[in-house]
Amino acid sequence: MSSRTIERDIGALQEAGVPIWAEPGRTGGYVLDRARTLPPVNLTAAEAVAMAVALHRLAATPFAGPGATALRKLVAVLPAADAAAAHRLAGRVHLIGDGPATPVPAIVADAVAARRVLRIRYADRDGADSARDVEPLGYLGNPRHWYLLAWCRLRDELRCFRTDRIRGVRTLPEVVSRELRPADLDIPQERVRRLSLV
Repeated sequence: MSSRTIERDIGALQEAGVPIWAEPGRTGGYVLDRARTLPPVNLTAAEAVAMAVALHRLAATPFAGPGATALRKLVAVLPAADAAAAHRLAGRVHLIGDGPATPVPAIVADAVAARRVLRIRYADRDGADSARDVEPLGYLGNPRHWYLLAWCRLRDELRCFRTDRIRGVRTLPEVVSRELRPADLDIPQERVRRLSLV
């Protein structure tokens, strides 16, 4: 590659707004302005999905398009394994409407991401507690609540557990192998939107 080609390419980068300038002198060369560059983006899968959930709430605002573009850019620079993990986790989040603002216990969120069986103490709508082992498969969020979608070993079927009714939780060492299929949800498909990172 000739010096003329290098100078032409650097000139094109400068015209595109890349902060490059020449340092004169014997030890000089071309320099990038460190103050205007970003360090590598090191998001976890859960952080990328958290951003996608937050951006989902921008759907009715003028910032929905730019938010989606920003998320795509972030996911594009993730290492391939992290991006794949983020897409898998996002596929386990299902939203109805704008999604809820109620909190999800951290240990539940960790178990869904890590695919670990949980032992929960759960209060039904009348406040009666029950203990059960569940296989976390994902989330369902509606405008008021988050639900843990899980295979309940006590009832031997898919159940939705409102996360604010989980009174106690412990992670078990067993890994979840079961997968949730959209057809498993007893909700009209047109009402449910699967979270996406694209």
